[in-house]
Amino acid sequence: MPEEQRPRRRQARGERRVAQLLDAAADVFRKVGYTAASTNAIAREAGVSPGTLYQFFPNKEAIAIELGSTLNLRMREAHGELFTPENASLPLREMLDVIVDPMIDFNCENPAFLALVHDSDVPGSVTSEHDALHSSLLERVETLLGLRAPDLSKAERTQVAAMAFGLFKAGLALVVGHEGAERAAYTGELKNALFGYLAPRLGTGPVDVTTAAAAAGVAGVPAPDTSPAPAG
Repeated sequence: MPEEQRPRRRQARGERRVAQLLDAAADVFRKVGYTAASTNAIAREAGVSPGTLYQFFPNKEAIAIELGSTLNLRMREAHGELFTPENASLPLREMLDVIVDPMIDFNCENPAFLALVHDSDVPGSVTSEHDALHSSLLERVETLLGLRAPDLSKAERTQVAAMAFGLFKAGLALVVGHEGAERAAYTGELKNALFGYLAPRLGTGPVDVTTAAAAAGVAGVPAPDTSPAPAG
């Protein structure tokens, strides 16, 4: 085998081992929380020796930091295309479906995310990354509100976005904590609560967001056609 291929193969094996350890850590954090978790438990979950784990991570804190960064990146990627002008223009119930469902799916598929951000002992960098993500999502919600209801003032958009996001987070805990039909029922209740809160402010039918999007400088939305109609 050529010498230049060996480091690449060793690197690929190392990446697979890191992914294996992070998956195991996610399971352990989900089951017992960050504080009660240990490197021995993570190694056991991964099916490796503690010595193997220490080749890649010096302690539990380093594992949590790497896992937190990975999950935050996944969430940014998963939610990056949700708060779009196209979605803002939909009837309110449809808008909630296309935005809320993927956010719920992400959290149900990555339950360690909530386990990490809700534990007071988690490393500070994990908390700061999550806080930055939270602020980014709030800004996206505010932008969507401005597209759908441009008459709302900046202060009103900020308040409505914060309240809607608070409702979502409160309901999310119930959704993630159940499975099957109960999860579906709580998802429906969460969307009903959001609909009831947002409907008086955003309306319930489809809206034309073209003018608002152009005024806000939102990319990907054509400016309204202001050219005069052809004569005759």
